[in-house]
Amino acid sequence: MGGRIFSGVQPTGNLHLGNYLGAIRNWVALQEQYESIFCVVDMHAITMPPWEPEALRAHTREVTAAYIAAGIDPQRCVIFVQSHVAAHAQLAWVFNCVAAIGWLNRMTQFKDKAGKDREGAMAGLYVYPVLMAADVLAYRATHVPVGEDQKQHLELMRDIAGAFNRRYDVDFFPLPEPLILGTATRVMSLRDGRAKMSKSDPSDNSRINLTDDADTIARKVRRAKSDSEMGLSWEPERRPEAANLLNIYAALAEEPREAVVERFAASSFADFKGTLADLAVARLAPIAGEMRRLLADPGHIDAILRAGAERAEAIASDNLAQVYDIVGFLRR
Repeated sequence: MGGRIFSGVQPTGNLHLGNYLGAIRNWVALQEQYESIFCVVDMHAITMPPWEPEALRAHTREVTAAYIAAGIDPQRCVIFVQSHVAAHAQLAWVFNCVAAIGWLNRMTQFKDKAGKDREGAMAGLYVYPVLMAADVLAYRATHVPVGEDQKQHLELMRDIAGAFNRRYDVDFFPLPEPLILGTATRVMSLRDGRAKMSKSDPSDNSRINLTDDADTIARKVRRAKSDSEMGLSWEPERRPEAANLLNIYAALAEEPREAVVERFAASSFADFKGTLADLAVARLAPIAGEMRRLLADPGHIDAILRAGAERAEAIASDNLAQVYDIVGFLRR
């Protein structure tokens, strides 16, 4: 094994193609190379509205089902829910006493999510990156699969780990390295090639949900926004929709983008979208079917999560005990 990885997805509903190509699919390959810990980060999910307890529970099971349906093996990997392991919150408090306010003030994601009402934003949203650092470092993970939008949080994580080590003159926490993988790490909307595919977009046609059936997947691809030019070309600034669909095809086919662009250079948009629809159905419909099967038995999902939490707790509680010793907390 090449070290230990940790990553997670928020259970906020409507997992989509971007989540799959940008994260979950890559984790399936990584479980062959690393000791892998994959979390459903429900504590992060309550930093922003809506606060709907029943929906949060349902979405937590849905994310778990997506992990397994995509090919993450709960026997080989640790799959669990963040709130089931207390060490995440406990270590986050220690890190709150290590991280400087100036570091948090530089986090652009807080500014983006808080918007103009920064004074009314939840404190949890402000310290979100500190909890993210605790998520990873509770397991002393060496690598973190991240998207481009999370690179700043990873740098803060490394700053916190280094500051803790220097403050207490120890070499306890590793400085986690980023793993930025895959052709389509940034999947754009099917209705606007300049906007990221998002579960918050009011148009369901802007995304392919991992729960969509074959007919829905094909329909959404065929109705995806296109332009009036003949043939397809890779010009993200001038032809963002063409670039997005070519990028999605290359990722789903696991082929170099250059080869895909060359193959479809003379194709019409309609012909290309038909070919892409067939490919998307072949790759994604089985995942949706398996998710539906798993979600029909929530007790089975809950049993997997309980077993995963026990394995995660064994690692994190030992590391937390060592942190408490280093800090000087009195043993009980």
